[in-house]
Amino acid sequence: MSLNNFLWKLFMSRVARKHGFVDPMVLFSRLVRFSQPSEVAAPTELLRATAVLHARGLVNSQAIQHNLDWVWPYWVNRQFDPRDDAFVPRAFSLTHINLTHRTWTALGLPDSPETPLVDPRGLVTPFWDGWSIDGWIMRKSDVVVPSHKKTVEQKLDIHEQGYAVITKIKDENTELCINSRLLKSEQQKEMCYTCYQLKGQGSLVISVRPYNPEGISFIESIDVLEGQAALLINNEHKIFFDRQWSKCLLSNYKNGDVVHRLDEDGGLKHVKCPVGLATAAVVFLNPTQEELEVNVTVPLKSDKQKKSCIVRDSSNKSSWTKALEKTPILKIPDQKFQHLYDVAVRTLFIHTAEDVFAGPFVYKRFWFRDAAFILNALLSLGMFDRVENRIQQFPARQKISGYFLSQEGEWDSNGEVLWLLERYSRLSHRRLEDEVYESALKGAQWIIKKRLRDNLNKPHSGLMPAGFSAEHFGPNDYYYWDNFWSMAGLSSASYLAEKAGDNKSADRFLSQSQQLKSCVEKSLQIVANRLERLAIPASPYRRLDSAAVGSLAAGYPLQLDSQKNTRLIDTVNYLMDHCLVEGGFFHDMSHSGINPYLTLHMAQVLLMLNDPRYLDLMTAIARFSTDTGVWAEAMHPRTKGGCMGDCQHVWAAAEWVMMIHHCFIREEGEKLVLCSGIPEEWIKDEKMISLGPVRTRHGKLALDIILSQDTIEICYTARWHTQKPEMEVRFTDDRLKNKKINLVEV
Repeated sequence: MSLNNFLWKLFMSRVARKHGFVDPMVLFSRLVRFSQPSEVAAPTELLRATAVLHARGLVNSQAIQHNLDWVWPYWVNRQFDPRDDAFVPRAFSLTHINLTHRTWTALGLPDSPETPLVDPRGLVTPFWDGWSIDGWIMRKSDVVVPSHKKTVEQKLDIHEQGYAVITKIKDENTELCINSRLLKSEQQKEMCYTCYQLKGQGSLVISVRPYNPEGISFIESIDVLEGQAALLINNEHKIFFDRQWSKCLLSNYKNGDVVHRLDEDGGLKHVKCPVGLATAAVVFLNPTQEELEVNVTVPLKSDKQKKSCIVRDSSNKSSWTKALEKTPILKIPDQKFQHLYDVAVRTLFIHTAEDVFAGPFVYKRFWFRDAAFILNALLSLGMFDRVENRIQQFPARQKISGYFLSQEGEWDSNGEVLWLLERYSRLSHRRLEDEVYESALKGAQWIIKKRLRDNLNKPHSGLMPAGFSAEHFGPNDYYYWDNFWSMAGLSSASYLAEKAGDNKSADRFLSQSQQLKSCVEKSLQIVANRLERLAIPASPYRRLDSAAVGSLAAGYPLQLDSQKNTRLIDTVNYLMDHCLVEGGFFHDMSHSGINPYLTLHMAQVLLMLNDPRYLDLMTAIARFSTDTGVWAEAMHPRTKGGCMGDCQHVWAAAEWVMMIHHCFIREEGEKLVLCSGIPEEWIKDEKMISLGPVRTRHGKLALDIILSQDTIEICYTARWHTQKPEMEVRFTDDRLKNKKINLVEV
């Protein structure tokens, strides 16, 4: 320990004791005893993100619970209601955080990094982590607020309008339809556009709110712009209305929520709020009770000189049509599965426009882990140029040591990058750029240097060091997840070096991969003796628990062992027997919810093992999707809302795409397995189902499948990179195994 660190810790301890606080150094020393000794106790980035989350939660605790007569977002109305399943007692909770309905949907375009949000009740948040816009129905006796409604209709329209979130609120004889999209102006600038349509009795209120689906987002000033039907928020961003309002009302925290002032005449042109809870209500009276439509546009790039806003209504649909024209087309009779696939493909595009983001809001940042899974799905879709552009950004994120750094103290990222580069090389049949290849070599060397000595005479001998896992497997430990990825990464580096003609490096990397595999095998044998079964726990020092799901990486996606691997079978059986809630994988560590993408990892392993339970897991995860067809990182088992992480979780979308692809076409070593995930229900009506063209390591392949009496006709079109691979039709559904198969190339 350096002298500076020693003096700093001594100072912290003395100050804490002087004021009667727990000594933070003593507390920290106790906490780290739960972990294996490691270089990094916890990633700084994670601590920073957690601090931001709880800082907002602290503000929420001061703003919400003693102002429950305000209009708050949907999650607050559910989570603060003692009669609701979502109720969370606040007692000793220092911060108040959305733990029950983290289920928002992003608006987006395939070529734009902007991701405005829409919550389950139509609340629109134009800017990242910003304020929001809400629509209400005002009648003589009351105000109908969407966030107070237990049920509404919400859907993601991806056909008629390109990509739009549509929310309908019905109350007695009145209906409010909120249609939100991301559009572009004539100058190609992004605009958050929302159309409010009111039918029936009442008037329309459009309110500016100082919060978003996470909680408070400060509004310190609101100005009515002279000569314009527009508002200026925080002296920075404008909201344009396509018609003049009947009246505009402003309020601040001292005077209360503007919802309580709707019967006033208005006229105030400016409001300031030092607390940061200014509100506005723009009222459109509707005395004739005819259909009323108001279009609201928010330019996402600040321009104080702009006095009007014209959007190209066709820009959304045309952008999506062009982006999707070369992607595989899925046609199956299960409309739920079909919609989830179509939405998942669009989710991948929205979050990879300029970088690879794991989500539109809380996770709008880059991690190599998420990027590997997301870009792998894009490769399967054939989006090689898009993936290549993202891969070319990797070397700039690599440390001089060769470490592909996402979060300090995690050791899986190098393996994931190398595995992805091999996938890119095989599927695209392109060579890596020199800079990317040199980066890959450095990444492989880093893994070799990072491994522990193999003569430690410990269960972790020769493995990767103990590290923190953002997959929430628990305290720092020697996770098999890290080792499986490192093993695969070295093997991938060997392949890349061989392709580049560097046989010396290829042999070295392959040898190192085999050495790591040998160390892992020895470790697993020690664990098997201790546990008296073959299932793989999260680390050599753990018992079996939900974190064992990470060890399935050896099967999916890495295919490190044969499909008859008994360890893999015992691991997935343990998880199926002990870790399912409502049919989905419930992760006890941190998530404390049903995790869609890890459930689908289990489904992939079951599909590899020809186990029909894969379909049960797919069906369960489909049930947990939101009305718009997306998932949070983890889903609440009772509210069915998100309880962890970001929503429109992109890794989850990537896994749904890969799961559907593998139901039709799956790589198994050098062989292609066809139709293993096709259930009888999809073809029993003798209607054709199809998927394609899907990209594989052998080339692209499309399938048309139809049941004709007792014969299953499988027609395929293919364009192989080199020679035609071995193909096997292998149905998992017992009802289809005895059918006659006719496999025909078209």
